Amino acid sequence: RINFPIRDISGRIVAFNGRHTTGGTPKYMISHAGAKMPLFPIVDPIQGSVILVEGIFDMINLHDKGLTNAMCCFGTKNINEDKLGMLSIQGVEEVIVFFDGDDAGQSAAKEVKEMADRVGLSSKNVALKDTDPGALPLKSVQTLKSKLYA
Repeated sequence: RINFPIRDISGRIVAFNGRHTTGGTPKYMISHAGAKMPLFPIVDPIQGSVILVEGIFDMINLHDKGLTNAMCCFGTKNINEDKLGMLSIQGVEEVIVFFDGDDAGQSAAKEVKEMADRVGLSSKNVALKDTDPGALPLKSVQTLKSKLYA
């Protein structure tokens, strides 16, 4: 299992997010149980926007390929209007929701888009077919980046 320290906006470690690397269960584990997970990591918005993804490996893949304004929410149930409102305070104007392409991910993306609208953030959804942001190769991420920030 790979474990990542998760820091809040003040830099304090609030939890550890672990991911099994060999297919064991559970695939993801958050320690301590019941930890309030922030949006992670704190990023500088590119042209006033952040890309919101579901998991830490989605975020790492996008950062690795040049989209350094990607943040993860640690699952579709861990996002709310308060967290989105904090983005506005940090200078974010737009949230690009980039969840998994399955039905659950796209249903959650619609809900997040509605929450963002309610807190005054512009938002849009980038829908993938049968994949997730963590599986995208470099060329696909570069194409996405050029479309988003042309």
